[in-house]
Amino acid sequence: MARYVGSVCRLCRREGIKLYLKGERCYSNKCAVDRRAYAPGEHGQSRRSKPSEYSIRLREKQKLRRIYGVLERQFGRYFDVASRKKGVTGETLLQLLERRLDNIVYRLGFASSRAEARQLVRHGHFSVNGRKVSIPSFLVKTDDVIAVRTGSKESVKFKELAEAATQKGVPAWLTVNAEALEGRVLRMPLREEIDVPVQERMIVELYSR
Repeated sequence: MARYVGSVCRLCRREGIKLYLKGERCYSNKCAVDRRAYAPGEHGQSRRSKPSEYSIRLREKQKLRRIYGVLERQFGRYFDVASRKKGVTGETLLQLLERRLDNIVYRLGFASSRAEARQLVRHGHFSVNGRKVSIPSFLVKTDDVIAVRTGSKESVKFKELAEAATQKGVPAWLTVNAEALEGRVLRMPLREEIDVPVQERMIVELYSR
C-alpha cells in the first residue's frame, strides 16, 4: 500500500502548526515548527500573497489528511461515506477517521504517534474482540475490545507502553486497562472530544464545489 515516506516535520511546517506526527519529539525543543516557524523550501521565508478561499479550504483538508496519515484517494472515500450518512457530514467524517484501528491504538496510549500505531498494527500486535487484525484502517465499533496480543505482551516494547499508558489519559469515549494492555470503545466520539485543529466545515465546502 502506498504511503508518505518523506519528512513528517516538513508537513507540520507546511501547515504552520504542530500536527504531532512524531510523538514525544513534538513536545521537545527539537520540534521543527518551534525551531523554524516558516514553510519548507527555497521560498518558505518569503512574503506570500493573501491566500484564496480555495487555498484556505484545501489547507484544512491537507491538515486532516496528514494528522491521520491518510492518502488522497482513501480520504476521498471516507468523505463519500460520510456524505451518504445521516447527520453533519464534517462531524461524521471526523468520527470515521477516529474509528480507525491505528488511531484507537494511539488514543489508548499504546503508541506515541499514529505512525507508530500504524506500524504496530501492521505487524500483527493487536486483536479486536479476540481476533488478530493487521489492517490499520479497520473501523472499530461501539463495545469492541482492542488488546495487545498475548505473544506481544512480553516484549520490552509493550512493557514500556504499559507503564506509559498508566500515565496518559484517554478520551471519555474510550476506556483502558493499562495493566492488561487492552481498551474498549464505549461509544462514538462527540465533536468536542476530537482534538484536531481543523475546521471540517471548510472541507465539506471544498468537496461541494
